[in-house]
Amino acid sequence: MTAHPRPGARTTFGPTAFQLVLLRRMADFQPDLAEQARLRMGAGIAEQREANKRWQAMVRSPRSRGALARYRSVLGPAESVERRTIGDLECEALLWVLPLWPELRFEVLAAPDGAVWNEWLVRAPGLPGPVLETPADLRPWSATVDEVARAFAPALPMEGTAPTRLRLAFTASGRPRVAEFTYGLLQRVVDVDGGAPGAA
Repeated sequence: MTAHPRPGARTTFGPTAFQLVLLRRMADFQPDLAEQARLRMGAGIAEQREANKRWQAMVRSPRSRGALARYRSVLGPAESVERRTIGDLECEALLWVLPLWPELRFEVLAAPDGAVWNEWLVRAPGLPGPVLETPADLRPWSATVDEVARAFAPALPMEGTAPTRLRLAFTASGRPRVAEFTYGLLQRVVDVDGGAPGAA
């Protein structure tokens, strides 16, 4: 992750504020990593709280133009847009660059009518993912949902504990485990058989 100078006063909600919102959610699992990233951005806690407040207001506004329009307004033109088929359904996959995670992209899958099906971080096209062979390789913020699912197949998707969260159940080293993600980025791994949550 790269450092960024503290921006001046802003009247619009843009990529910097959006990244602060993502960090606010990730701090539920990884407060130290989230704080370090916020400090690298040069943003204070008050600025982060204000960004989160404004984001929630946009999401809940009855005048909202829809999730896809909101992302385009906040993040600007997508780096790439491609048609994708998932089962019998066609959608658009839009990718945006977020400076905090230059090796990743924020991906939004949208239906033809503009409804958003999914929104999360994925590996940037053409970049190699991490080598994931053992639970010790599953470090916070090191991998995406798809990467963990492929490395520890068969993995079973589970509902997350909040709208921005997702979980994967899998077996590794002979033990059942659950990987927890926020916006598609790995936060922690929990041993299901009574072990303490791993920072793995």
